[in-house]
Amino acid sequence: MSNLNVLISGSGIAGSVFAFWLLRAYPNAQITIVERDASLRLTGASVDIRSSAVDIIKWMGVEPTIRQQTTNEKGVQFVDANGKGVATLEASGSSDMQSITSEYEIFRGALAKIFIDPIIDRVTTIFDEFVEDFEQRDEGVVVTFAKSKERKTYDLLVAADGLRSKIRGAILNTKPEEQIQGEGAHAAYFTIKQDLLQGGHLAQWYNAPNGRVIFLRPDPDPAGRTRGNLINLTTTRQLDTRQKLDTALRQGNESYMNLLDDLFHDAGWLAPAVLQGMRASDDFYCSLFARVRSPKLQNGRGVVLLGDAGYATPGFGTSLAIIGGYVLAGSLLNASGDVSTALKGYENVMAPLVNGLSNADAAMQWFNPQSWWGIRIRNLILGSVTGLKLDKLAMLAASALGYTEKKVSMPDYPWPS
Repeated sequence: MSNLNVLISGSGIAGSVFAFWLLRAYPNAQITIVERDASLRLTGASVDIRSSAVDIIKWMGVEPTIRQQTTNEKGVQFVDANGKGVATLEASGSSDMQSITSEYEIFRGALAKIFIDPIIDRVTTIFDEFVEDFEQRDEGVVVTFAKSKERKTYDLLVAADGLRSKIRGAILNTKPEEQIQGEGAHAAYFTIKQDLLQGGHLAQWYNAPNGRVIFLRPDPDPAGRTRGNLINLTTTRQLDTRQKLDTALRQGNESYMNLLDDLFHDAGWLAPAVLQGMRASDDFYCSLFARVRSPKLQNGRGVVLLGDAGYATPGFGTSLAIIGGYVLAGSLLNASGDVSTALKGYENVMAPLVNGLSNADAAMQWFNPQSWWGIRIRNLILGSVTGLKLDKLAMLAASALGYTEKKVSMPDYPWPS
């Protein structure tokens, strides 16, 4: 079926990568992207690219452009309340074995634009609209749009609508929240209109008691900016704070900023400047630092979950979105456009990969102690490891022995030249 008619719900990274590869496989495919926002959302925090996603961006021909637009972050420095560095984890300098700072650190908006630019004139885009409902029929998936109430039939509905995907809830017959795991980590992201890092290329990470984190990342904008992150980690003993964060998240940005003012006003270090910068920012965004694990990634006929809608994963979500888009299009190519067969092939590749990933919650809690003494011990351990360059030695040894980041086992898709 060379003239596939596909609807992608969501104009983010996953959907754009999928559209790119689907058009490589089927140049005559009819692709519509529906986006809830009034325009492309070209904002967002720093994201990175790892594992097989590095190979995919090279095959797409966009790797040089991505390198040109990276944030130039050289590593992460952990600092104390006086701003003194206690440990530094530097970038590895290799895409085969990356550290906490990737070789491809790039702002989400820049990456989204790089991916959608090659295909934007070859697809139909509908803004300020979203999928309200859908039903499966013999002729395909009949979609009802929420605002126009228009009904259209597609061969395939791709749910790339994020962490709280309503389409995921519909195919599982549950509330979307039921597949979200990892309570206890909330994050806010925003651009500060001054360079709090004073021209430095190291991100700075500061911990205050009670699970409060201030994470500042460099921004190469010549005007002088900083990317701010305020993170709250709560344990089961802090349910009151967790409930306040959840409530503020539901109520919206103003409510969440008010709560952050209250929680961080006495955090120390650069907290006052960061909070002031937060209030003056134009791109404030807050969310759960959570993962999604869905019991299935497709409904067996014509609806499929892609990217965060199916497998949001903190620290690896962007790479999974790229890999997922590539695998879904490749599966449609392998199946000669047979949607049902293709979706099974896609799930057979992605489900074992996703389910084999470890949960980052425990690592986040360990890495960010709740008490002053815990923070001091963490700093002592990190300072000793980096001071003796054990982190670099471990990476050098792994490289010498031929170890690289684990790659995804994927079929050899017969892409047309």
